This record gives sequence, structure tokens and C-alpha cells, in this order.
Amino acid sequence: MTRRRQEENRNQRSSSVEAADDYWEDPTNVEAYAALVADASGATPIARLAEWFPPEASVLELGMGMGGDLALLSQCFAQVTGSDRSRSFLRRYRNCHPEADLLHLDAVTLETDRCFDAIYSNKVLPYLTRVDLRESLRAQARVLRPGGIALHTFWYGEGEEVQAGLRSVNYNEAAIRTLLETLPEPFERLRLERYRELEAGDSLLMIIRKPAMGVR
Repeated sequence: MTRRRQEENRNQRSSSVEAADDYWEDPTNVEAYAALVADASGATPIARLAEWFPPEASVLELGMGMGGDLALLSQCFAQVTGSDRSRSFLRRYRNCHPEADLLHLDAVTLETDRCFDAIYSNKVLPYLTRVDLRESLRAQARVLRPGGIALHTFWYGEGEEVQAGLRSVNYNEAAIRTLLETLPEPFERLRLERYRELEAGDSLLMIIRKPAMGVR
């Protein structure tokens, strides 16, 4: 990649981050999102994650939003950390749960020196561009402990959609396989599974594992 192209990508990333931050600082947008996800549930993917780890495992949730899935994760695991790029969501959750372990993190860069056994997100990564999604997975390889697992869910399909003013990317099995093949980090694909969140087959679950000997 040329230096000019790298600079263009950085500028585009900076603009998109600023726009997203402004979006989530607007209470109207936060309430609109709350209504959008009111019927959503992470019960199925969290049950899948619990199949791979004992209760004492440490889990980081990316894009915790309103915190519904964080509460479910806390019922399965003793060490649960929530994170979001939006300070509005973090403040909202901490007001009700002052004891919660929360981090202000961008899901793309994951600028933290902490490591975790598992990373989880539910319909968060679809709101990243395809380039940012690859960068996020590279960052996750750094944050995961050797042998750690990342479980992420996507809306199933092709193309892009706009919901509540946010653009999201749909994925199917072929798109996920292509994504993983382009990563320099050797993630092992453990499971790709369609499931129902709101309608039959509307969601895709991906489980990948970092090699036990670390990342190249």
C-alpha cells in the first residue's frame, strides 16, 4: 500500500470515528438504538461461548451498548469486562451497575494492555467497514491469550443496510471465509452457524481461536 493510500485510509478512519462519536453522544440516537435492540437477545451466542470455557474464564465484550448481553455474560462467567467506544453507553450502564468492570475501547484498535480468554460481540462488528473489521481481528489476536476464542455475530446476508441512521455490512459464510483467509494472523475457524435472533436464519455466528503458541 502506498503512503498516500495509507494517509487516505487514516483520514477516512478519523472522520468516521468522529462521526460515530458525535452520533452516540446524542441522547435521541441512544434512545432510538435502545428501541431498535429491545427485542434482541444474545442468549444463543452466549450459550455457545459457555460451551468452550469454564465459569472462571475472563471475557471481554466489544460494543456492549445498553448492557443486556453483559448481564447475561455475568451469569455465566465470573470475570466479565464490558467495553464501548460511546461514553454515553458506559455512563448509562455504570449508573445502574457501579461495580461493573468497564473499559472505554474502540473495537478496531482495542488500545488496552489487558488480555482475555475470550472476546465477544453481538451484532457490533457489522457496523465496521470491511477494512476496519480486519484491523479489529488483528487487534483481537493481540488482546487474546494464547488459545483464546473470539465469538462474534453478524446479520446474515449480502450487501449493506442502514438502520437507525447507521450503516451495517451483512455477511454470509463465504464472506467470513474470505475475510479469515486474508488475515495475516492464523486464526483457526471453529464454527460458522446460522441461527435465529429475530427471524429464522437472520444471524450468523462465528467462533475463531488464536493458536495456543501465540500469533506470528
